[in-house]
Amino acid sequence: MQQTENSHLNPRQTCQETEFIDDSAEISIIDLLLVIVSHKKMILRNTIVAGIVTVCIALLMPNIYTATTLILPAEDDKAGMSSMMAQLGGLAGFAGASIGGATKTDLYITMLKSETVRDPIIDRFKLMDVYKAKLRVDAYNSLNAKAAISAGKKDGIITISVSDKDPKMAAELANGYVEELGKIAAGLSTSGAGKNRQFLEERLVTAKGDLIKAGDQLKTFQAKNKMLNVTEQAKASIEGVAKLHAQLAVQEVQLATLQQQFTDSSHEVKRAKASLASLKSQIAKLEGGGGGSSIPSVGSVPQLGQDYLRIMRDFKVQETMVELLTKQYEMARFSESKDLSPFQVLQKAKVPERKSKPARAKMVILATFTVFFFSLLLAFILESFSKMSDENRERWELLKKGLTSFRKK
Repeated sequence: MQQTENSHLNPRQTCQETEFIDDSAEISIIDLLLVIVSHKKMILRNTIVAGIVTVCIALLMPNIYTATTLILPAEDDKAGMSSMMAQLGGLAGFAGASIGGATKTDLYITMLKSETVRDPIIDRFKLMDVYKAKLRVDAYNSLNAKAAISAGKKDGIITISVSDKDPKMAAELANGYVEELGKIAAGLSTSGAGKNRQFLEERLVTAKGDLIKAGDQLKTFQAKNKMLNVTEQAKASIEGVAKLHAQLAVQEVQLATLQQQFTDSSHEVKRAKASLASLKSQIAKLEGGGGGSSIPSVGSVPQLGQDYLRIMRDFKVQETMVELLTKQYEMARFSESKDLSPFQVLQKAKVPERKSKPARAKMVILATFTVFFFSLLLAFILESFSKMSDENRERWELLKKGLTSFRKK
């Protein structure tokens, strides 16, 4: 009987509990709305004041205009270099090594951010007076804050954006960066090509003189020893070793040229030294020592034959060296004389017609929404404090005292 009664009572109890839960849920939502309504004046006041203040601040902020210019660094003239160096046998790889290294994009970015470019811009546009800077470093900082310089990772295009209150000044500054970079880059390129040409010219004059001496010595030896015959094997060995010696001499010239432009710790100089060491090893294996030489003796008089081979080898070395240095000298003259811009201006900065900032509407909406949200949060906090139990209130006072004493310490 009791079980039956309980079974009849359970559904009712379940319904009552469900109704109680629904009522409590409904009451909790109503309580939230009541809290908002009870503090509606504070919420509205804060929101309206925040909106008005933000509007006033936004209206007082000056318009900022941004001018942008795009430049594409010119590629190195590797086509002509490679085609000419391909005729030099083992020097083809070395040519590519000497051309490689840091990209022009990285170099130009560094130059644009350097004082070498910024100083003439500051002087040209009188930025010390415009920015009211007492020290030059202050003008640097102001200019850096207005200029944004970056490079595309895929295309290598350099972007120079300058922001200023005056749209005309923004465009002039952006174009000023390009003009000053062009002057410095062109000067460095011309200076480097001129030094290379002069260095190669001096070495070529010396090599031609040595070739004349070696030729005279060979003619004199042949005149005294007319009956001496040289085998084809000896001739081939001489030409091979002579070519390697000539390549070694030319690479030494290349290394000296690189050392005028880079430090010994640079990647270019290290690679040139490694190439020289490899070539010297090849020559040592071919020439050998004692019976290990690749150059055979000549005729029935070994000593006379060896003297002849040595003189002929020296002549072939000087002949090949003059040929290679002449080609490099012509390349240096071509690099010095060609009139190519170090970069191409893809987009010249124009006077912007529309402001880039401030975005006043976004500022007002964001500030108003933020203050409204925090006002709601403040309303619930105040309501929670008003309904705090005596025990929690005492604990809150202890917490405040602890924080106050901590601040005093």
